[in-house]
Amino acid sequence: MILTGPAIAAAVTAGDIAIEPYDPTRISPNAYDWRLDATLRECRGDLDAARPAEFTELVVPEDGLLLEPGVLYLGATLERTGSERYAQMLNGDRTIGSLGIWVHVSAPLGHVGHAIRWTLEIRVAKRVRIHPDMTFGKLVFLQTFGAAASYQQHGSKYRATEGIDISRLYQELRGEHG
Repeated sequence: MILTGPAIAAAVTAGDIAIEPYDPTRISPNAYDWRLDATLRECRGDLDAARPAEFTELVVPEDGLLLEPGVLYLGATLERTGSERYAQMLNGDRTIGSLGIWVHVSAPLGHVGHAIRWTLEIRVAKRVRIHPDMTFGKLVFLQTFGAAASYQQHGSKYRATEGIDISRLYQELRGEHG
């Protein structure tokens, strides 16, 4: 079950959902409108799951940054979100999709207890200019059923980070842990 906007606001007030920074005007009927952080990582060339990705770090200037097709950009949400009571699901939205921007394709689920700034996998269909702190998508909160199991207490495979995270599959392939 997806929480409504008023239920999200009530859960934030009760401390059951954390959104930092929080702006109540960003609540929509069934979601919270999240923003793009000003730092991106540009991944060019071939990637290898057995090695850490090489990237160039970019800062999106106030007048914007032109993204190019065929390039993988990793970004992060401006907001850090989490809940020990609700799961989360991160999505782009229609306005971003209408610009030909895909923001998060492979891992939209935030487990109960997962308190993070989300890493974004950004691809574009055409050249498009983005701007720092722009609305980039929607975050929904989901009521869970069954016994709660916090991500923080579950022995997670990788440690949570506070920003853009490259693939850490190479650690698994090498027998390393987070």
